[in-house]
Amino acid sequence: MKEAKYYEKIENQKVRCILCPRYCIIEPSKSGFCGVRRNIDGELYTLVYGRVVARHVDPIEKKPLYHFLPGSRAYSIATVGCNLACKFCQNYEISQYPREGRGVVGEKFYPEDLVNEAKELECEVIAYTYTEPTIFYELALDTAKLAHKEGIKNVFVTNGYINEEPLREIAKYLDAVNVDLKSMRDEFYWEVCSAHLAPVLKSIKNYRKYGVWIEITTLVIPGYNDSKEELTRIAKFIKGIGDEVPWHVSAFYPHYKFLHVPRTPVDTLRMAYDIGREIGLRYVYEGNVGEGEDTYCYNCGKLLVRRYYHSVLENRIVRGSRCYNCGAIIDGIGMDWHATES
Repeated sequence: MKEAKYYEKIENQKVRCILCPRYCIIEPSKSGFCGVRRNIDGELYTLVYGRVVARHVDPIEKKPLYHFLPGSRAYSIATVGCNLACKFCQNYEISQYPREGRGVVGEKFYPEDLVNEAKELECEVIAYTYTEPTIFYELALDTAKLAHKEGIKNVFVTNGYINEEPLREIAKYLDAVNVDLKSMRDEFYWEVCSAHLAPVLKSIKNYRKYGVWIEITTLVIPGYNDSKEELTRIAKFIKGIGDEVPWHVSAFYPHYKFLHVPRTPVDTLRMAYDIGREIGLRYVYEGNVGEGEDTYCYNCGKLLVRRYYHSVLENRIVRGSRCYNCGAIIDGIGMDWHATES
């Protein structure tokens, strides 16, 4: 165990966690909502420091990050736990593990081990993903600092449920982030995720403010957030952040407590794509359906990056992250990475 960052002591040996917008007040020998931050004798400890439950090498496109070193390899890690309780969670077996009373599990891997393994596997990026990296903040922060020194990039795949001060601290070592924007309605967040919308919108703005490249994903769930009005509100919010911010609209598949909900029709994703483009977003992508993943030049319309299920098949972006045809600068970081044309 390691003493947690971002908490304050209050009366009767209670502590208030100030890492995320829940502000859990935790009594001695109890844990917060996430299940992995525990009050031990009036001090808050993280139970998942060095307890890694998942380690894989993924293409960066799987995060999904389409405008960050296309074709690079991401050493992807997670611990158990999450500070949301989404009824449709794709990784509920590990994200909800502690909250279901099963404790904390994971192999012993510390920041030095993780960075060394990322180097051995020749990964250009470490991705903090699968569950919510905010709840393993201390492990992520220490690992990101070491990776930064070694020239390895760091990315968060996150629900955005984090307070500004810890976000600002780790943003110094983050190169990119993909934030799930699940809805523009607070009632959706409360009823489906046991959370609130406003902190997520604030975090998106803060990542932008602190200079982290940002992409946004919306899992489109039939009957819940798939109306034209809802998708238009999301697209307009993203446009307000920046028309160069990529928007990934991904297909839902029945999972966890949403087994009764049908999968997302491809036509719904196409509607979302059309809405995003009409609003003025430069880059909109369809996910989980094997189409709609390609990058086109926003200026001349030429195909630049051809993909299929997270694999880059062709990259025609030339040096300087420019369109091979018209020379427009394509937004992102290292878009000419592994380009197939010079």
